[in-house]
Amino acid sequence: MTGWLLEQRARLRRLDRRRPWLLDSAVAVAILLFTLPSLFGPHSEPQPSPVVLAVAVAALIVPLWWRRRRPVEAFVVAAVVLFTEWALDIWIATGIVLLVLLYEVAARASMRALGGAVAATAVLLFVSVYLLQLATEHRLAILLLLAGTFAGAVAAGLAVRTRRAYLAALEDRAARLEVERDQRARLAVADERARVAREMHDIVGHHVSVIVGLSDGAAVLATGRGEQTAEPLRLIGETGRQALSELRTVVGVLREEEDGPELGPQPGVADLDRLLPSVRAAGVPVTLRTSGELRTLGRGLQLAVYRIVQESLTNVLKHAGRGATAEVTVAAGDDGVRITVRDNGIGRSGPENPRLVGMRERAALYGGTVAAGPTTDGWLVDVLLKEPA
Repeated sequence: MTGWLLEQRARLRRLDRRRPWLLDSAVAVAILLFTLPSLFGPHSEPQPSPVVLAVAVAALIVPLWWRRRRPVEAFVVAAVVLFTEWALDIWIATGIVLLVLLYEVAARASMRALGGAVAATAVLLFVSVYLLQLATEHRLAILLLLAGTFAGAVAAGLAVRTRRAYLAALEDRAARLEVERDQRARLAVADERARVAREMHDIVGHHVSVIVGLSDGAAVLATGRGEQTAEPLRLIGETGRQALSELRTVVGVLREEEDGPELGPQPGVADLDRLLPSVRAAGVPVTLRTSGELRTLGRGLQLAVYRIVQESLTNVLKHAGRGATAEVTVAAGDDGVRITVRDNGIGRSGPENPRLVGMRERAALYGGTVAAGPTTDGWLVDVLLKEPA
């Protein structure tokens, strides 16, 4: 039963938020129905004309429609109208409107406004009882009874106000706890990623160091014997050392020590010449052609160019097969930097369409585009990067 009542209460609140005029109209209709018996019932004294009574009732009911948006203004209007009607000797039950409006002031307005409304109500009641002759006998008892009734309206409004503030505080606390929980979760994830990155650095770094040591030793032996494998072995060692350097640079920033890693400059367009020998040593002849003012490009854009060429050539090594050749062109123009990597794809094996995720992400950072696909004699990667404004 309690759950059903709470559900209906929540449903009514949602309806009130969507159509607040429904509740205001319901309150106005209820007060009007409460007033009708006093208007049309028997009276011991002559009553004003029906038109005057209708105007008097309407003047008190109309403020109910903005009582929640403008509670102080609605109370002032109703108090002035009610005092005017009493001064004209028009006594109708619609005066209960003042109770509703005083409740709204206590529930929604400032405490200063509430103090003024309470003082105005006390003065209005005193004047109506003692000066306007609302009662001829037991005036003090009637005044205290009316004062108690209006005090009850104020107490109800303050109770609703306190409950609303309490619920708001609970919601704010819940929101803060949720934010703190999310922050703790993100910190835990970041710590775990840093731990995994450090372990990867140690494991991969160890094995690459072994490869570098073996290649250097083999290169020395091959040189001493005059074998042609000395140069490829030397390039393997240099490539391994470069990989170690970049691994320490990327993963080292995740370490928790205060003294961070010494960060070297990121590779740029000028470093492409050092990238190609390792590709040639792996068995893929590659040529590089550049044009335009490439060295004046920003460091970030140069890094993107280098990484895109590096990824493209890595795909050539993986998918083009033996006997393939590659041609790299980097050109700077008015529309941006265009990078094309073309291979003849002789004996190509593996997937026909690499996803090129990293390449597309780097191009997106510079508002660029990536087009890749087979040609009549191989594979073509065409990337356009734009210089940031």
